[in-house]
Amino acid sequence: MQLKLFRHMWGVPESPAECFGRFARNGYHGIEAVPPAEGAEHDALVEQLAAHRFDFIAQIHSFDHDGPAEPSVAAHIDRFGRLVKLAASYRPLMINAHSGFDGWTLDQATDYFTQALAIEKQFGIPIAHETHRKCVFYNPWSTRAIVEQFTDLKLCADFSHWVNVCERLIDDQLDIIRLCATRTIHLHTRVGFCEGPQVPDPRSPHYAPELAAHERWWDHVWDAQQQRGMAVTSLVPEFGPPPYLHVHPGTQQPLADLDAVCNWMAQRQAERFTARNSPGSPAPR
Repeated sequence: MQLKLFRHMWGVPESPAECFGRFARNGYHGIEAVPPAEGAEHDALVEQLAAHRFDFIAQIHSFDHDGPAEPSVAAHIDRFGRLVKLAASYRPLMINAHSGFDGWTLDQATDYFTQALAIEKQFGIPIAHETHRKCVFYNPWSTRAIVEQFTDLKLCADFSHWVNVCERLIDDQLDIIRLCATRTIHLHTRVGFCEGPQVPDPRSPHYAPELAAHERWWDHVWDAQQQRGMAVTSLVPEFGPPPYLHVHPGTQQPLADLDAVCNWMAQRQAERFTARNSPGSPAPR
């Protein structure tokens, strides 16, 4: 199985023309980003993806992250369908979706994913639904309830959100992690802690327990992917800018360099992935 590293455009101030060369030199194979509609931003992204031979993962949201909560299933599906159509125009490797509303009943969530999977089938592009706060998959238990219903549903696993929501490292939910690993096609390798979705700096020894826990869970994902014969897997070291990135309360200056943190995490996971697939490495658990 091959690992592809993707760099997210979240928190990147430069244009694609200004930063894609640096991302290529840092070992990334592609870009994950919210796809712009037609216009100058669209054209610039398409041009630079081609120039650097980057794969593309389109990120979409079935709701407005910055707006009020939207409880209507129909509104979520309408937006989801429109954005899948836009994303498909980029010919992405996959689509990563923030899906649904955290306050839905199981019946409402079931209705949404029934329709979302039909849209995925219509376009023929893999769609991974992210384990993310504010969405249906904001916690392990709501995720399990849906995953058990739909055998063809795919996930992007970002366990940092569950650590924050559950307010603990979730080793007590390994059965659900293992279940979700069997559906995961993409990872967001951010490290969360009990009181937030992003540690101030994963390189700090202070956060070694959190880093080790997340790496245990990512290993479960890689094990499951190898067992089902995936040829290629992917990850994004999706650390974000302020307010995700901690800042000094007086100066508001970031406490860590976002680009350096992302690159460190990408390189660390690439090295771990290579080591676990080397001769003599332990068999999948």
